[in-house]
Amino acid sequence: MNYSLTRRAALIGGACATLLALSSAPSQAAAKIQRLVSPGGIEAWFVQDSTVPLIAMEYAFGGGASQDPAGKPGVANMVADLLDEGSGDLDSKTFHERLDRRAIELSFQVTRDHFRGSLRMLKDNKDEAYDLLRMALTSARFEPTDVERIRAQLISTLRRDSTNPSALAGRKFLELAFADHPYGKPSNGTLESVPKIEIADLKDYVSRVIARDTLRIAVVGDIDPDTLGKLLDKTFGRLPAKAELTPVSDVVATTPPQRAFIPLDVPQTVVTFGGPGIRRHDPDFMAAYVVNHILGGGGLSSRLYKEVREKRGLAYSVYQALLWMEHSALFIGNTGTRADRAGETVDAIGKEVRRIAEDGPTQTELDEAKSYLKGSQMLALDTSSKLAQAMLQYQVDKLPIDYIEKRNAIVDAVTLEDAKRVAKKLWGDGLLTVIVGRAPQAAAQPAAAAPSANN
Repeated sequence: MNYSLTRRAALIGGACATLLALSSAPSQAAAKIQRLVSPGGIEAWFVQDSTVPLIAMEYAFGGGASQDPAGKPGVANMVADLLDEGSGDLDSKTFHERLDRRAIELSFQVTRDHFRGSLRMLKDNKDEAYDLLRMALTSARFEPTDVERIRAQLISTLRRDSTNPSALAGRKFLELAFADHPYGKPSNGTLESVPKIEIADLKDYVSRVIARDTLRIAVVGDIDPDTLGKLLDKTFGRLPAKAELTPVSDVVATTPPQRAFIPLDVPQTVVTFGGPGIRRHDPDFMAAYVVNHILGGGGLSSRLYKEVREKRGLAYSVYQALLWMEHSALFIGNTGTRADRAGETVDAIGKEVRRIAEDGPTQTELDEAKSYLKGSQMLALDTSSKLAQAMLQYQVDKLPIDYIEKRNAIVDAVTLEDAKRVAKKLWGDGLLTVIVGRAPQAAAQPAAAAPSANN
């Protein structure tokens, strides 16, 4: 399931190639995070890194898709697609020309709980980059022609998703897990809701959500603290001091086992499965993270991959991940299989989940998982952009600024007893399962041919 929005296509010209190459240059400063407070009181986590003349910033405002107005899911999503479609005295075309001319990457995306943004630029273009971001956040135009163009694109995507088995499975899974809670609503909207979204809804969302009190910022790059502090004040200092967020209640996902089937005449059946997870600040979270790696998060080494792919050849891939939000948590997995083997695939997954719930992992599995998770951390932070993203996520998760340094010790502290207890806690009740594909009685028959355009 994908919670991020479609980002802008690749930048044009040689300057863009230069920026993308620099974005992949390694950052050596993962352990040197400092807390920076601007003259105006705006806080950021900051790593000064002069390895390459590049600056990467990630930031987030509290709220996200959970702040969509009642009956209009998709408002936050639409705002994210429109903030860079012209602002102030710049129309959409001129705004993008300025971004492209300086190889500035500016994008926005929405999760359930946060409205997030990314800004990347060469050091020499920092003043213009931060000014364009300021304009996008404080004076978005929401011109009717731009709104209708973006609306048409979103509706086209939703229509494609209506026959996409993975999209249907993900949407149905959230509905099954969360029912009428905001987390159960599709963040990209529906074919019924998106046509009803008005410009007033977009402006109201910005005025309620984009504010300084929920702002979290992470910056990595070739810039000194004094200069960065002044840029942050210029960029974010004019935003409202306090957001006006609608309260969102805590919710526990629906207790398994439950199963839903969506008939769709496609040759490959998609299976999405999961259940209630463990929240980020639960003392058992790291044990859950480690044991999930063993069951389904470890790629080619996971139990599910070995059982479903290697032993039975039922699917090309199968994975499972933990998903945590401010007000709930899930574990969620996905696979695709041949229509006539869907039942066998679901049974194999269920059997492996029951086995680890009852017996837990072995000591060898635990040791190997811990070794991998410790060793892979720095590889996951090997660019300025990745490090900025991680630093922002740690802030959003309300973790300490030295979490990167402490993480391996937390992983090491997970015992076999912890892993077995948490495996039973996570998977002892079974699975919520959504199956999208052909009905069992039709699975042995070829998929119906698509109608000809001439019919």
